[in-house]
Amino acid sequence: MKKILLKRPSIFLISFCVVLIDQLSKNWAIAILSNKSSLPFIPGLIQFHLVKNNGAAFSLLSGATPLLGLLSLIVSIGLITWIYRVKKLLLWKALAVSFLLGGSIGNGIDRWCYGYVNDFIELIPINFPIFNAADIAINLAVLCLIIDNVTVVNSYNSN
Repeated sequence: MKKILLKRPSIFLISFCVVLIDQLSKNWAIAILSNKSSLPFIPGLIQFHLVKNNGAAFSLLSGATPLLGLLSLIVSIGLITWIYRVKKLLLWKALAVSFLLGGSIGNGIDRWCYGYVNDFIELIPINFPIFNAADIAINLAVLCLIIDNVTVVNSYNSN
């Protein structure tokens, strides 16, 4: 099986795209949803509802915005440093790092600029926290790491 490697510029480009999508979608949500309670997207499944989250995922560490902002900065600097050291990564690990960096920077920008994170995507049928594009990217990073670990284990076992 051919191994696909992503080089540093591709990793940073993907991260940049994640930040751009995240910030543009949050700015759209702020402009459109500030005066509305909610806006249906897929009726009965997804709606847009703007909330100010001053905590982390699932409202953990509520009110700890300076700590979370600092954590986001440390994670971002650590990832950037690591990317510069390794130069290229296997596809799934590269995607994981790209999504994690983009998501960390996206939510970090909110924490540093507003003092909270703008969340606006709400799943209607289940009681799940409202989230944003950066949160999706961070979850995709976890999924990519799982896929990377499974493919590494499978390639090791087949040898």
